[in-house]
Amino acid sequence: MADRSAAEVARAVNARETSAVETLEAAYARIAERDGAIGAYLALTQDLARARAERVDAAVREGKRLPLAGVPLAVKDNMCLEGTPTTCASKILDGWIAPYTATAVQRLIDAGAVPLGKTNLDEFAMGSSCENSALGKTANPWDRSRVPGGSSGGSVAAVAAGEATLALGSDTGGSIREPAAFCGVVGFKPTYGRVSRYGLIAFASSLDQIGPIAQTVEDAALAYDLMAGKDPLDATTVDREVEPAAAGLRDDLRGVRVGIVKEFGLDKLEPDVRACYEQAYDDLRKLGAEFVEVGLPTADYGVATYYLIAPAECSSNLARFDGMRYGLRVEGPDVGATYEATRAAGFGDEVKRRILIGTYALSSGYYDAYYVRAQKARTLIAADFAKAFEACDVIACPAAASPAFAFNAKADPVSMYLMDYYTIPMSLAGLPSLSVPCGYVTPAGSDKPLPLGLELSAPLFAERALLGIAHAYERGTGHARAKQIPTLADAVSAR
Repeated sequence: MADRSAAEVARAVNARETSAVETLEAAYARIAERDGAIGAYLALTQDLARARAERVDAAVREGKRLPLAGVPLAVKDNMCLEGTPTTCASKILDGWIAPYTATAVQRLIDAGAVPLGKTNLDEFAMGSSCENSALGKTANPWDRSRVPGGSSGGSVAAVAAGEATLALGSDTGGSIREPAAFCGVVGFKPTYGRVSRYGLIAFASSLDQIGPIAQTVEDAALAYDLMAGKDPLDATTVDREVEPAAAGLRDDLRGVRVGIVKEFGLDKLEPDVRACYEQAYDDLRKLGAEFVEVGLPTADYGVATYYLIAPAECSSNLARFDGMRYGLRVEGPDVGATYEATRAAGFGDEVKRRILIGTYALSSGYYDAYYVRAQKARTLIAADFAKAFEACDVIACPAAASPAFAFNAKADPVSMYLMDYYTIPMSLAGLPSLSVPCGYVTPAGSDKPLPLGLELSAPLFAERALLGIAHAYERGTGHARAKQIPTLADAVSAR
């Protein structure tokens, strides 16, 4: 059961070929076997999971059919799950227990999913490698000397290693798509406002979006259909009918216009990476797609724009973590000293860096020069995408410029920020976007093939079309759900 897709697990449990409890036990056995070497989880929620699995089995015996019956679910630890620790992988939330459950998480649980535990991430979702966690290290299941990507590294590694069937991540500038590419799974960011952010601890409120991480596009579509829709607890959710994506999956790309962005030329990539993406484009053509060149003249401003807007919102959102109401508290001689001591001890280097950048960008005398100009650039980026989509149905490009890199290989912050070059523009425009496995490369000095992901993006609210196209590509190439991760046997023996 641990190797089945979510759709397969739900069918088996609903048909009473197995039970949710048996599926849960298989999942925890897999975690016990592998996670000592992978480090995907920060905490397991075994009592809660057992109770939920028993409720699913009782419902099935009563004749109810649940869309995610018994599906083992991993939850990124910046989403609230009632009665469990929620840390954002930060010392500053030490000891805090969530008093409620995030809407997106609850909707999957109500559909029969069973929450296994909370997964590791870059602290407060700020990072592209999962190296910024204050609470532990997560390794890439394909090569434990390399990062899983970030910030949703724990959730992605859990699915890639077979330690969860389905997972939830959050994507602000690429935090679902980039790690999905690094670990060879499907990672999907819906349109901003399509899935409720209630219960997601905010990093950058105008960019954050919850999305599914799965073995297959079908599973991602199934989870999306259950999560999407208006939530009265989140004013940013859009009151617009959700077109069921799982019912719109397709097997070919005849009649589909694929946009290739001329500014995203592959000539800057390493030869083997370039060859992999060229093959991915060729596979799209073989499946019937028509290629159209489109322009995104402001795309090169994406990273600079993002690293003004996101830190500015971060500096505001994280002001609430001051040691007064919850989490870590380091006493000082007065209130101001307590604030300073708590935040100095509780936040890691990258979080502090972004708070400082954001505070500077919002400060008197610099607000117009930096933050306002960044918002204008964001508007231009969104307008460029709107124009591009007049000529095409989806845009295809790399999800990452390289396979997973070694730990500590991107110590310079700027080199790390540039890892999100291909994913940030879509986030700034609020577009639905995903990464689907597209092949493998063997980096220089390594004998281990590592996965890469093809990024596909669509116009606002075109999730059904996007997931249908991704499904056709997945079925036509067979890259998804690779059964043999070379280092898993090594990971187990290393424990």
